[in-house]
Amino acid sequence: MGVLPLWGGVGTCDIKQSTIINQQVTSSEQHSAPEWTVIRPSRGWQVVDWRELIRYRDLLYFLVVRGIKARYAQSVLGVGWAVIQPLFTTLVFTVVFGNLAQISSDGVPYVIFSFAAMAPWNYFANTLTESSNSLVQNANMITKVYFPRLVLPLSAALSKLLDFAISLLMLAGFMIYFRFTPSWGALALPLLVFILLLASLGLGMILSAMAVQYRDVKHAVSFVVQLLMYAAPVVYPTSNVPEAWRFWYSLNPMVGVIEGFRAALLGTQPMPWAYIAPGGVVALLLFVFGLFYFRKMEKVFADVA
Repeated sequence: MGVLPLWGGVGTCDIKQSTIINQQVTSSEQHSAPEWTVIRPSRGWQVVDWRELIRYRDLLYFLVVRGIKARYAQSVLGVGWAVIQPLFTTLVFTVVFGNLAQISSDGVPYVIFSFAAMAPWNYFANTLTESSNSLVQNANMITKVYFPRLVLPLSAALSKLLDFAISLLMLAGFMIYFRFTPSWGALALPLLVFILLLASLGLGMILSAMAVQYRDVKHAVSFVVQLLMYAAPVVYPTSNVPEAWRFWYSLNPMVGVIEGFRAALLGTQPMPWAYIAPGGVVALLLFVFGLFYFRKMEKVFADVA
C-alpha cells in the first residue's frame, strides 16, 4: 500500500513534464514551419499584374542583355550588323525602286526617303520575329521556374531598341549629309515611337502566345513580315495610294509612324495626323488585346511548351 502512492506520484510528475515538453516542441514547430505560396493559374481575361513585373525587373534586365549579347556574340562585325543590314537594304531599294522603277520619293533623295522608313520598320519586323519565338526558345525556363511569362516577349522588344537607336543615328548622318533640318513636327517623334512600341508589343504578345500551341507560327511570321512591308509605305509614299482607300490604309499603325518620321525629319509633307490618329488607336487596341490574350493563354504555357 505504501508503494502505490509513491509510484503514482512519480508517474504523474513524469506525465506533466512530458506534456509541457510536447507543448513546447509543438509551439516551436509552429513558429519554424515554412510559409507556402500557392501559385494558381489565371482565369478568364485578367489584367496584367504590373507589380509582379516590377519585382522581376532584374530578370527582365538580364534577358535584355542576354538577347543583345546572343545576337552579336562570336561575330566578326558585332554591332556592325545593325549598320550593315538597314544600309544595304536601303541601297538595294534605291537601285530597284528609286532608279529602275522610278517610284516617287516626295521630292527628296530616294536613299534617305527609304532609310527614314527602314529605321522604324526594321524595329517592328525584328520585334515580331524575336517575340514570336521567345516562349518556344525559353521552354526550359517556363517548365521549371515560375516568373511572369510576359517578361519574355517584353525582353525581346526591348533588346531591339539598341538596333533602333543605331538606325536613328545613321538617319541623322544622312540628314547632315543631305542638309535636312528637322521641322517642329520632330516634337511628335516620342509619340510616334510610343505608337511603334505599342504595335510591336501588341502583335508580339499575340504571336508568342499562339506560337506555343501552333508551332508553324514561327514559319509563317517571316513570310507575313515580308508581305506587311509592302502594306506599309516603306518603298513608296502614301500619296501613291488611291484617295478612296487611304482611311482603311491608315488603320495600319506603321503607316502613320513611317509617314510621321518622314514629315518630321525630311519635311515631305505636313504632319500626317490623319494617318497617325487612326493608326495610334489601332496600336493601342492591339496592345490591350495582346495583354489580355497573353494573360488568358498563360496558364497553358507550361503544359504545351
